[in-house]
Amino acid sequence: MTVRGQMVRFALVGVVNTGTYYACYLVLLTWLPYVAAHVVAFLLSMTGSFFLNSRFTYRTRPTWRKFLLFPLTNAANFTITTSGVYLLVDVLHFSSRYAPLIAAFAAIPITFVVSRTIMLRPEPVPARPS
Repeated sequence: MTVRGQMVRFALVGVVNTGTYYACYLVLLTWLPYVAAHVVAFLLSMTGSFFLNSRFTYRTRPTWRKFLLFPLTNAANFTITTSGVYLLVDVLHFSSRYAPLIAAFAAIPITFVVSRTIMLRPEPVPARPS
């Protein structure tokens, strides 16, 4: 599959992932502070994103190694979106209901590059005993 095809699939997974995140965020926001709701919703949607990107975007087999490395793909995303949510809500006084959607757009290109690097990285070959 071409990089362009992967970008399109990544964008589609991103739409699904954003919808999942936002639905979880709104539900959690009913009994958690907005930052806690953001963190929990982010972790839940990241798990779904791993499996969708593994199978649909990159057509690779999900492995524990990739699953454990996958959070690195979202480290920049998490930092950018969490900082963005805080900035938009506490500094610029945006609604906590819409701030996560606005903050998410800035992190998309970085997340794609890191995600592609991890998901398409070859698995290490175990050494044969001598």
